Amino acid sequence: MSTTDLALDIIRKKVFFHNSIDVWISACEEKNLDWFNIENYKKFISYLLKNNLQMKSFNLCAHEAGATEEKKTKFADILAETKDSDPNTATYTIKLNKDTITLIREFTPEN
Repeated sequence: MSTTDLALDIIRKKVFFHNSIDVWISACEEKNLDWFNIENYKKFISYLLKNNLQMKSFNLCAHEAGATEEKKTKFADILAETKDSDPNTATYTIKLNKDTITLIREFTPEN
């Protein structure tokens, strides 16, 4: 692994498909943003949907996301409470490829 690999590059090397929470956390890590911000996660998902990123919604239990951390589990639980009424709080599978990573890196909570 190169020393210039960023968080999204690192998780992409593990598997091609990731859940949107892990992608969100990695994207925030690269931008030094607080990932435990539900409103910004919703903006992130909305941004991806508006840019026609192919994603599949699925029910994610926190333990399936590798959420051994209490904070990550709580985040997933908060999202799960409103996923039926707000598609931006759903969890999705995202295929990480070069174009997808470029799109994700262009996201800012302001856009």
